[in-house]
Amino acid sequence: MQYLNRVFSSHLYDILYVLTRKELKVRYKHHAFGYIWSLLNPLAYAMIYMLVFKLVMKVKVENYPIFLLAGLFPWQWIANSVGVAPNSFIGNASLIKKLNFPRNMLCLVVVLQDLIHFVAAIPVIIGLMFFYGLYPGPEWLLGIPVLCVAQILFTYSLNLLFATINLFFRDMEKLLMMLMTFLFFLTPVVYKAEMVPEKYQAFLYLNPAAGLIISWRELFLNSAITWDFWLSSLGWGIVLFTISSLLYDKLKWRFAEII
Repeated sequence: MQYLNRVFSSHLYDILYVLTRKELKVRYKHHAFGYIWSLLNPLAYAMIYMLVFKLVMKVKVENYPIFLLAGLFPWQWIANSVGVAPNSFIGNASLIKKLNFPRNMLCLVVVLQDLIHFVAAIPVIIGLMFFYGLYPGPEWLLGIPVLCVAQILFTYSLNLLFATINLFFRDMEKLLMMLMTFLFFLTPVVYKAEMVPEKYQAFLYLNPAAGLIISWRELFLNSAITWDFWLSSLGWGIVLFTISSLLYDKLKWRFAEII
């Protein structure tokens, strides 16, 4: 605790480093396979969806396994970062009560550790691409950073929003589980965006997660950057960041008392 006090009184980068390292250690404590579990989850879902949509429902999507992973890996980042939001502050009650540091850093740490897992999963996508005769293009060098910026902003904002609300409305955890289920099926993760009826295509721009998944998939499969969807997701991220930050600033003085 004395070490944390010294670090928290120094630099924000030190705070992020210490907290992220701590969360990664806690996450994989007593797990022999470590980070492999973060890959097995989307791979298992990919097998299930491939059986249902490709073999049973006969969905005609070329190279469907790589199509699935190109959507499931970025979706897992969204689902993990947002799904644990109700626990971002409550799960770190001892730190909030004993140490003086920006509490919203706890939400950013969640997003950063899931970013690490996502980046570590990209080689799996590349390996599968080689199997199907696909290859990364130079567009990846620009596409991956700009998409990461939009997704970090989006997931951090939602995590901060739901983490703050959950301190005062503890049913948020149950509600969020339902919201994430709805969001999954409203987002073209297991189906192509083109399969959405034309009259509803415009609604994809109202779903920041849809814009991100479409953008990641286009980058991975076609080495193309869909700037329109990226700008849409970035814009929503800025709006959500503003809302969540205002709510956090208004209520943060009560955190130690409520927790």
